[in-house]
Amino acid sequence: MPKFIGKCCSWVFLQLNIVGNLTAENLALRHQLNVLKRNQKRPKLKERDRLFWVFLSRFWSGWRSTVMIVQPDTVVRWHKRAFKLYWRRKSRSDKRGRPAVNPDVRALIYQMADVNTSWGAPKIHGELLMLGLEISERTVSGLLRRYRRKPPSQTWKTFIKNHMDVMVAVDFLVVPTIRFRMLYVFVILSHSPREVIHFNVTEHPTAEWTAQQVIEAFPWDTAPRYLLRDRDSIYGGYFRRRVDEMGIEEVVTAYHSPWQNAYVERLNGSIRRECTDHVIVFSENHLRRILRSYFEYYNNDRTHLGLEKETPKERAISNQASPNSRLVELPRVGGFHHRYEWSEAA
Repeated sequence: MPKFIGKCCSWVFLQLNIVGNLTAENLALRHQLNVLKRNQKRPKLKERDRLFWVFLSRFWSGWRSTVMIVQPDTVVRWHKRAFKLYWRRKSRSDKRGRPAVNPDVRALIYQMADVNTSWGAPKIHGELLMLGLEISERTVSGLLRRYRRKPPSQTWKTFIKNHMDVMVAVDFLVVPTIRFRMLYVFVILSHSPREVIHFNVTEHPTAEWTAQQVIEAFPWDTAPRYLLRDRDSIYGGYFRRRVDEMGIEEVVTAYHSPWQNAYVERLNGSIRRECTDHVIVFSENHLRRILRSYFEYYNNDRTHLGLEKETPKERAISNQASPNSRLVELPRVGGFHHRYEWSEAA
């Protein structure tokens, strides 16, 4: 019995010693934390640190007396935030709201709105139904409201195509001479058959001279409805008055936008590549003779991609009449270009 009592007393003293050691250790740690808190800035806590205190607060009622690096209210706030996130994830459904519009259908709607500037949601919706695409008109209307549409205006391509039969384009082309003088070539191109109607050459172009070329190109009542040109200063007030007196409406391109007068710009490029880049010009008359020969070839013999390999002035197809027919080579522009036809053998 005395041994048992002695062992119990030893155990009690041991437990008291352990508790004392833990208490002393806690006091030492708290003191060090207080010192660090005085000398250091507020520590940056990570997400796992917040989760630790949230879970500890749920299972230990005395956590408030031990927390030192943050305020107890902060831990409570973290717990409420975690509670919201937990139920938000749990109540989230894969199917929420209206189904998203197919990206291809959305792109098609925007494309229709850009190309057809006068179309609204009903017309676009009707066109989509004709394509077998099931979508509500209200959805189309909502997409159009959020889409920054371009101002309702037809494109230059549409305008030129709709007025091709009653429109001509004018422009200047510069050609150097053997003495390094600059000669100006004024060309007038009809849009519909891509035919060069008129041209002339001068060293000193003026508004009066340019207006006279338009008058010579369209005598009597042959004037077109529209004349497309750039913003060159040569088209001064005198030129504009004379053109207006002829009943021609001028269509002026935007600044630095040669693509808006694409047909005549392409013609200028063809003149350079196929003619003037390969000759040395001596004078105005020399250049005028060369260009006259080239434009005859251009209008009567040269096939055009824009005309589906036809010529501005319709060229009859030369078929091989018999096996004895021979191919004839007809020189054009001094032999720089040629026209080919079948001819009966002699």
